[in-house]
Amino acid sequence: MGDAEQAIIKVAQGLGAVDPAAWDACANPDGEPYNPFVSYAFLSALEDSGSAVRRTGWMPYHLLLEDGCGGLAGAMPMYLKGHSRGEYVFDRGWAEAYERAGGNYYPKLQVSVPFTPATGPRLLTRPGPGREEAEDRLLAGAIEVARRSGVSSIHWTFLPERQWTRLGAQGCLQRTDQQFHWHNRGYGSFDDFLADLSSRKRKMIRKERERALENGVEVEWVTGADLTEDHWDAFFAFYMDTGSRKWGSPYLTREFFSLVNERLPDDTLLVMAKRNGRYIGGALNFIGSDALYGRNWGSIEHHPFLHFECCYYQAIDFAISRGLARVEAGAQGEHKLARGYLPSKTYSAHWIANASFREAVADYLERERIYVDREVEALGEYSPFRHDLAADPAGDMQEDDF
Repeated sequence: MGDAEQAIIKVAQGLGAVDPAAWDACANPDGEPYNPFVSYAFLSALEDSGSAVRRTGWMPYHLLLEDGCGGLAGAMPMYLKGHSRGEYVFDRGWAEAYERAGGNYYPKLQVSVPFTPATGPRLLTRPGPGREEAEDRLLAGAIEVARRSGVSSIHWTFLPERQWTRLGAQGCLQRTDQQFHWHNRGYGSFDDFLADLSSRKRKMIRKERERALENGVEVEWVTGADLTEDHWDAFFAFYMDTGSRKWGSPYLTREFFSLVNERLPDDTLLVMAKRNGRYIGGALNFIGSDALYGRNWGSIEHHPFLHFECCYYQAIDFAISRGLARVEAGAQGEHKLARGYLPSKTYSAHWIANASFREAVADYLERERIYVDREVEALGEYSPFRHDLAADPAGDMQEDDF
């Protein structure tokens, strides 16, 4: 890292205090897989739009590691939180237990991308021989900030497995869960993918795709310079309708989508459904160097299987067209399994200040990890792929590590 003895940890209460190029050099170094969610553009859009700010319970508390010359050697997207909403790794039960015992679980520190259940690096460092040292300094700095702030805990969610293993080796508690991801075996077309499925599943998917496009429904991809504010107006209406019904209060503001359009147009894909000349539904995706990440879906008309078409099948089509290794279709949803999305583990790590509570959580997590292992194994037995492919449907296309 250079001048290690003079390295300094700082807290930035907003990305406005951070040089964008310096942040991105740590978040998405040259030669490593590009993850749009840890980019300066995405995270700053959340802040500048009022989506992830103190008012919404996501106070930016980003950790910065400066080298002896004042350059940025590492960073951590961190937030001081007074609730557990918008995280997708659920700890409300922990909060209730801690508070029943007389403690204050909130505020806590959350190291994550707000409202985004997608795996990506959380200890952002430049590659090279000093990387592990920089990661250790970030971890030590986060714990020191937690102790000085008097918070109950720190939570690193949706970690790459390597960082999860490293944090575990440094004494953090380890947690696992699972999502459903689609893997590209070098397919040239959607029909090539279907050929790998059992006959029954192949027929089911074809039938669902036909039903989705009945009644004159058309689907289009919109990305890059083709994205307009009219597209975002339509999509925001879908987002608000779905969010209001599911959560009561949608997380993202309308301005967020405009800022994404301005800052990340080439990393953004809208799959839009249209009928009789107007948009009736859509799915928002973000494009990495090796993965397509499905994020939000909404519609103002009900059509059978349109959700599956826009969110899952069109995502596969797009990934094949771009040569992407996988599609991560967001949190939960065992219905994705029959559509070619297989169980894949997700990882989080946790530091808890109170020794007694830490011991209780550690015991719970040990049992939960066993349950997750068994669930992933059991779900794998329901793979839609032909028997000769079911053992390793991803082939050589394994998830990249950071």
